[in-house]
Amino acid sequence: MHRATHWQRWLVLALILGGAWLLIARVPLPEQANALDAALPPQPRKGFPAPDFEGTTLDGEMVRLRDLRGHAVVLNFWATWCPPCRFEMPAIEQVANRYAERGLVVLLINQGEPPNVIRPFLDEMGVTQPVVIDNGEIGARLYRVRGLPTTVFIHPDGMIEDVVVGGPMSEAFLEEKVNSILP
Repeated sequence: MHRATHWQRWLVLALILGGAWLLIARVPLPEQANALDAALPPQPRKGFPAPDFEGTTLDGEMVRLRDLRGHAVVLNFWATWCPPCRFEMPAIEQVANRYAERGLVVLLINQGEPPNVIRPFLDEMGVTQPVVIDNGEIGARLYRVRGLPTTVFIHPDGMIEDVVVGGPMSEAFLEEKVNSILP
């Protein structure tokens, strides 16, 4: 009898904890989601100004989007664990190097991974573009990134030409997008 009471207590505790978890982790109802969305800036899209940000590169340099006015800019939100990100990274590197003399700036915005994870990935892939470490402010709050990779193409005047979610992007596709933002 003592053994059955012991298991009943554990079962009750598990049910209480499970119920608490369901309350805490639940998906917001549509009206709650709309209230949450209203508190955030609008999701960047074509024809609107790119949200300005400041970030620190993997090498400790400060980067400000506003300082890049006059340049065509590509922001690529990525992570090392993301297969499409890994697949498109060589194409991004090739296109970035090919168009650098025409004023193209590519910023790879890593989604919060530590430098000891990022550096070996960059070495393995042969990537030389600047990597900005994002603590969630740039991707989640300003650019409302919902999936990786997400790439934002910005004209030299700071206006967004396109936002591409998912991937991977081919070198030819990237070239087409880059040519649409180069002066």
